[in-house]
Amino acid sequence: MAKYYESYTVYNYSWEQVTQGFWNRYPNPFSAHVLSEDTVSREIRNGKLHSKRLLTKTNHVPKWGERFFKAKSVNIVEESVVDPNERTLVTYTRNIGFNKIMSVVEKVVYKSLPDHPGKTIAIRSAWIDSSVYGFGTAIRAFGLERFKKNCAKTVNGFNYVLQHLFPNNPVALAAAAAASKDHQGSKAQKLREAAKHASDHMKAQAEHLVQNLSVKG
Repeated sequence: MAKYYESYTVYNYSWEQVTQGFWNRYPNPFSAHVLSEDTVSREIRNGKLHSKRLLTKTNHVPKWGERFFKAKSVNIVEESVVDPNERTLVTYTRNIGFNKIMSVVEKVVYKSLPDHPGKTIAIRSAWIDSSVYGFGTAIRAFGLERFKKNCAKTVNGFNYVLQHLFPNNPVALAAAAAASKDHQGSKAQKLREAAKHASDHMKAQAEHLVQNLSVKG
């Protein structure tokens, strides 16, 4: 049975900004595993922009997987549909080749958050499967963990691109300030807890010393 994974990411940028940034995701400091990208086709149908791109990514595998995965890279087909009326960007990706060994199918829906102006949510769904007899479970588990790690890189890389494309975005700046404040508050709380722990420890040592002196007296 295929492994299923779902995650949600909120970007502190408008849907228009996210859609613009989507076409400029690579390269970025978090995309070393993405070797190349090429646009295969792009056309407007029924008011929607349909695009197909071919990506090449590295394919590092553990020692046990080398008997199945010989290639050092893998090709990925990315199809996307931009609907300006519904204000949605939907992407579909899948690997080409090695499908019986491991197939990864991913769908991501980017849409604005009505109750949070200037923010966009990305709903990610993925299915990882393998048809290798006797090793399917291990390969699916490996594929799922690698997919999660790559998702983190994708989110960090996309945020990096958006920050550089729109450095003065007020929503993103406010979110960054709030995160910094929370971090400082958390750090201060940890210091207070450490000080209290040290104080309690010193107090316990003093009480223990007094008890010993009393016994000796």
